[in-house]
Amino acid sequence: MFKKLGIIFFVVVGVVSCNSDDGGKESPEGSFDRGAMLVNWADNIIIPSYEAFAETTEDLKNSVAVFNGDPSAENLESLRDAYEEAYLAYQTVAPFRIGKAESTNYHRFLNIYPASAATIQNNIESNSYNLELPSSVDEQGFPAVDFLINGLGATDAATVEFYTSNGNAAVYQQYLLDVATRIDALTDVVLNDWKTSYRDVFVNNTSSSSTGAVDIFTNDYIMYYEMLLRSGKIGIPAGAFIGNPAPETAEAYYSDGLSKELYLKALTTVQDFFNGKHFNGSGSGPSYKQYLDYLNTVKGGADLSALINEQFENIRELSSGLDPDLAEQVRTNNTLMLQVFDALQKNVVLLKIDMLQALDISIDYVDSDGD
Repeated sequence: MFKKLGIIFFVVVGVVSCNSDDGGKESPEGSFDRGAMLVNWADNIIIPSYEAFAETTEDLKNSVAVFNGDPSAENLESLRDAYEEAYLAYQTVAPFRIGKAESTNYHRFLNIYPASAATIQNNIESNSYNLELPSSVDEQGFPAVDFLINGLGATDAATVEFYTSNGNAAVYQQYLLDVATRIDALTDVVLNDWKTSYRDVFVNNTSSSSTGAVDIFTNDYIMYYEMLLRSGKIGIPAGAFIGNPAPETAEAYYSDGLSKELYLKALTTVQDFFNGKHFNGSGSGPSYKQYLDYLNTVKGGADLSALINEQFENIRELSSGLDPDLAEQVRTNNTLMLQVFDALQKNVVLLKIDMLQALDISIDYVDSDGD
């Protein structure tokens, strides 16, 4: 029963163990350079990811301004392209839920889905809203943009009418601009904090205690994989927890075939981070794989890092058969969605139990998985 994000899930996992070759776990830090790992995370992965994402959020904001200046089917299509590019780029920063991203509720403001279409419509009709309120998370972000450019009309022409001939056309335009501007502004806040002060705080916090950067970040990384990737993108729409499929809860619900692409981008982001792969580069540096290999962590006679990467590939291969629209996948063949969920769950066990045991890191969020 996860309580950190106010969501309750029920999952059953088996009992597993993680053993080292010497039959016992040595001190996890040993001579492994945790500081170098933090530097690789910050300088080669996190900050470059946010920099690239910030460029797309600015493009999205500018595309909204162009569309508002001339609401046409052509400009709507360009706006959709900018939205999709930014939403995909968001998947590369979504696991990084630390620093200003945590204190500003950044990720909740950007990607709580499904959006509350009724509330958004009421906000526009009343021309009264405050997107800074914590309660407004489902009225903004990428899900709100999705609704405003893909969910209002059955055709492009019908959608454009909301921004031209509709009695609230000016408010529709302003709301869309406010949402896009807020995505961009919040991103700038998080990125600037990393580049000015938080980077040094992060890389210098090499403590192996629960307050150390490695422990805190690792908890957020695993919680993201378990709750937001496995459950949010796959498990909840598939009804894995309550037995009733809910296709309307799929990410990018109003977009045409974007949800699978978002999911696969997120999956790649998580695996690349596990391996310490530099953002948009061929190089790599110390991360979880290298840490586990340094500790010679073995499970069932195989290197734990190899087992985790193998399972990532199994997930990707199984996921390749999903419909581009995950809501449609749920409607037409939910069995495959549930199979993908089960495959994702296998890496929850390897990451949350075996890896954390090897690294001597305790979970800091509460659940009822039995693990």
